[in-house]
Amino acid sequence: MPLSPYRVLDLADEPGMLGGQVLADLGADVIAVEPPGGSSARQRGPFEGDRRDPERSFWWWSYARGKRSVVLDLETEGGREQLRRLAAGADFLIESAAPGRMASLGLGYADLAALNPSLVYVSVSPFGQDGPKAAYAATDLITLAAGGPLAVTGDDDRPPLRVSVPQGYLMAGGDAAGGALIAHFERLRSGRGQHVDISAQVSTAQATMSYVLAPAIGETDARRMGGGLKVGPLNIRLLWPAKDGYVSISFLFGSAVGPFTRRFMEWVFEEGFCDEATRDKDWMNYTLLLLGGKEPISEYERIKLVIEEFTKTKTKAELVGEAMKRRLLIAPASDVRDVFESEQLASRDYWQTFTHPETGAAIKAPGAWAKFGATPLRTARRAPRLGEHTVEVLSEPARRPVAAAVAATPAPGPGPLHGVRIVDLMWVVAGPIVTRALVDYGATVVRIESTTRIDTGRTIQPFHNGTPGAENSALYQNMNAGKLGMTLDLGKPEGREVFLDLVRWADVVCESFTPRAMRAWGLHYEALREVNPGIIMFSSCLMGQTGPLASFAGYGNLAAAYAGFFDVTGWPDRPPAGPFSAYTDFISPRFALPALLAALDHRHRTGTGQHIDFAQAEASGHFLAPAILDYSVNGRIFRGMGNDDLDMAPHGVYPAAGEDRWVAIATATDAQWRALCSVIGRADLAADPALTSAGGRLARRRDLDDAVSAWTRSRDMAECERLLQARGVPAHAVQNGAECYADPQLQHRGHYFSLPHPLLGTATVEGSRFRLSRTPARVTRSAPTFGAGNETVLREILGYDDERIAVLAGAGALE
Repeated sequence: MPLSPYRVLDLADEPGMLGGQVLADLGADVIAVEPPGGSSARQRGPFEGDRRDPERSFWWWSYARGKRSVVLDLETEGGREQLRRLAAGADFLIESAAPGRMASLGLGYADLAALNPSLVYVSVSPFGQDGPKAAYAATDLITLAAGGPLAVTGDDDRPPLRVSVPQGYLMAGGDAAGGALIAHFERLRSGRGQHVDISAQVSTAQATMSYVLAPAIGETDARRMGGGLKVGPLNIRLLWPAKDGYVSISFLFGSAVGPFTRRFMEWVFEEGFCDEATRDKDWMNYTLLLLGGKEPISEYERIKLVIEEFTKTKTKAELVGEAMKRRLLIAPASDVRDVFESEQLASRDYWQTFTHPETGAAIKAPGAWAKFGATPLRTARRAPRLGEHTVEVLSEPARRPVAAAVAATPAPGPGPLHGVRIVDLMWVVAGPIVTRALVDYGATVVRIESTTRIDTGRTIQPFHNGTPGAENSALYQNMNAGKLGMTLDLGKPEGREVFLDLVRWADVVCESFTPRAMRAWGLHYEALREVNPGIIMFSSCLMGQTGPLASFAGYGNLAAAYAGFFDVTGWPDRPPAGPFSAYTDFISPRFALPALLAALDHRHRTGTGQHIDFAQAEASGHFLAPAILDYSVNGRIFRGMGNDDLDMAPHGVYPAAGEDRWVAIATATDAQWRALCSVIGRADLAADPALTSAGGRLARRRDLDDAVSAWTRSRDMAECERLLQARGVPAHAVQNGAECYADPQLQHRGHYFSLPHPLLGTATVEGSRFRLSRTPARVTRSAPTFGAGNETVLREILGYDDERIAVLAGAGALE
């Protein structure tokens, strides 16, 4: 357990509680500080046996496991004094109160830092601690509308759509753990803590595949399409019918994905569903042919229909089984029962079993989201009962923070992670996001790629000025800003020699190949440890390093399908719509970054490295944990609910004036319901005794949706937002990429950076998901062009001379 020396005070409810759970899994002593009556997260459904009881909430069971519960009444001076005493001995504190609320109680960062200067104090809120929208009323749905993911999810003839298991606050909670540990690294040198400000809007903006940058680079916005996405004139389909459900197929093109598509079309041909001319199309360059007018869009549409006729003749298991044999990009669109019964997850001992606190029944739930070679996670623990540990914790002797023993030393360079050295073999999105976060805070990251096999991330929209090209992808720029780029062919022995020299230099090697790749090159963990006994090797892939699906290759859309996200995103009367694009690529980093930082902390204290086996699908499964528990305990398969919520009504996305203009509105409290009725001029609804409770409103949700829509339909979405927020009703315009780029709150937080680029002139990227008060992120360099850092790496880092470099170049090792 890498974080076993540390204590966390977790005051967060739904917006931030995942952060405490991640730190608890990593071994920290996490104390959930709850008010009398319990955390509001205990009121989130679904519930065991559908009994609305704070001890039976699957949301609480999912994201409070491993914590200790203490009840303190912070409305009283006695309760506040008890919290101050606990904070004086804590290493971290996480809270999710409205901005300014903790300070008004004398419990803000400045107040507690005066008692404990080493405290890392994390605040999670919908829009951040300051700015024009900081005081906005919000729910999870509102953050998704403000950050961009909502606009690009769902069917184009219906309102924008959310995943039916709320996701926005989980993204923010995961970022709370990552931000806390980055601040902790600076504390290891200085002995001082700082304030970490997490905005859920910023957290969700990262899940748009960089389309929030589209207006800055002259590209068109992505548009939503159920079961896929719309990019320019192309309707890119990702979901296909099978005999017994649906599968996700990456029927995509380009140098990285084209070979998979070619093999897939060979199978379609063998089964008699297409002719040779269709089979033999130029799948490597097919996007360029379509966009350049050399291949009609109608032909692309015809081929998609051919594929549909083919897939309908096979079961999900048949399609996936053959895909494994032929090395194709196909995954089942699993429901939660499929996930629960997965042979792959069972083979990796993914499921944890905990004992029900009242009945004693054994309950299976998602478990270890990473496999640490030296410091295993601590996941097989249940969530606490309300106040279960109050007496225990308050009777413990005063504790001294771990960092209080650190002798303050001057920082050797800019950033909390200055001096940390990373060799980065990550591809596309899920891995590069993690190493981008490290370089933002001072780590030296050497990104290795090869011109002989181009990173798929370089081939994905949005492109600068809409022009495809290996140096033109805004997604690639966004994921890799600040890194040193090196071209190296690991297929050549000379290239592997250079790589091993980098391993000797590095603290961490990160890679995201399928398991066989590194071993085939002789660069597996055992080999790396021979040249650097303290090395940390972080291996990230879709399914993990072991199990029957270990060799499964693919992208985040496939992991999202396998992990169950497609089935819980959609309308009850339609096929699954699925989340936007490579969805799990934006979930798994919320676990990967804390895992890597925790391993670095353990290495800092012990000198011991280790191998981390990280399965993106397993980590992402925790974002569906309440739905999985609903099946595990209640035997119910959680399905897509449109924009309905288990606990709130009205709750949805409503039409505004104009084409495809929408506003998200939610009422989380009775007071918000009454305010909504006042704004829309429906005093009759406010006076209806059947609607005074949430249960009554849920029973008539369709009538209420009609009433809200009648008011919003004739008004501009920004006007709806303004009028409702003025009365404290959670509401926000559903923002597309252009509106996110112009959003005053994101602009206030300095979320966008324009960086010089040698070929593009200027590259625009997003900023960090974490705002640290003393040591902010530094985004100073655009993503590397091919081989841009070769000279720096070979000469300055490795000390090679001209002769050695010439030999490498002559051998083709630097390609």
